[in-house]
Amino acid sequence: MNTWGRNIKLSLWGESHGPAIGAVLEGLPAGFLVNWEAVDRDMARRAPGGELATPRKETDRYEILSGMFEGRATGAPLCAVIRNENTRSGDYTRSVPRPGHADYTSWIKYKGFGDYRGGGRFSGRLTAPLVWAGALAKQVLAERHGVKITARAARIEGESDPEAQRAAIAAAQAEGDSVGGVIECAATGVPPGAGEPFFGSLESEIAALLFSVPAVKGVEFGDGFAMAAMRGSQANDGMRMEHDKIVFDTNHNGGILGGISNGQPLTVRAAVKPTPSIAKEQTTVDWDAGQTVTHRVQGRHDPCIVPRAVPVVEACVALALWDALILTDGGILS
Repeated sequence: MNTWGRNIKLSLWGESHGPAIGAVLEGLPAGFLVNWEAVDRDMARRAPGGELATPRKETDRYEILSGMFEGRATGAPLCAVIRNENTRSGDYTRSVPRPGHADYTSWIKYKGFGDYRGGGRFSGRLTAPLVWAGALAKQVLAERHGVKITARAARIEGESDPEAQRAAIAAAQAEGDSVGGVIECAATGVPPGAGEPFFGSLESEIAALLFSVPAVKGVEFGDGFAMAAMRGSQANDGMRMEHDKIVFDTNHNGGILGGISNGQPLTVRAAVKPTPSIAKEQTTVDWDAGQTVTHRVQGRHDPCIVPRAVPVVEACVALALWDALILTDGGILS
């Protein structure tokens, strides 16, 4: 399943160490004027940089192959290609699956024919075209619906302070290890009424995209799992009239009730596991030799992918909201 969406369509293609990766996006309104500088900023946020990121340097320059003419969207599928320019495939071994990666499961599913270099199609490298598409979605949402989306690294190894987060990453890196964290995203200006229960609930659509992102292992909306320890009187969001409008006293439910947006800020958090590629010695197997072996992962990897995954989470939320807002209650939202 490489294509997602009901009202818009997004297809991702390519592998981490192949010649290129890219995306095909259908649904960008004809005549839409894209702010490519804003797209570039989001791409730069995802790209590696600094001492606490992978040394692999990719410019993530994208080339538009179709769907644009004289500076505006034509209404045809928009296709972008991003060349892989800095691969080092010799760091990867076909017969020794890295613990915590999809090496083993992809070997089983594709009978050993999958591209194992750098994780192949399972690599976080594929989030580059995802961010590209999400940056476009954010522009459509802002211009057509007044929706704004922002995310942040809420916690890294349990730390909420940015300086403490950096220290935690540096400490793990010095030990040849890695850390994970939680990314919190909020969408403001979401109109009430978006979402298609039962199986097309707004939570379902957003979560489906977020769980497609490598390393995301948990998703919660509003107060999420903390609500399991509350009473109804605590978890319910009281309503009242104010200047002839219905307003809420709290937002424990994260802006969604019954799978439908209620007009409050939509809040969602994604749990990101520690980067599985670490320099510490780990136990795995060599299936060619039929033996249990110890292995140190080679290659260039982030000690923590949470900072780079922030725009990825934004992209997922933006795409899901764009898809949901195109049609609601049988009509096009203005």
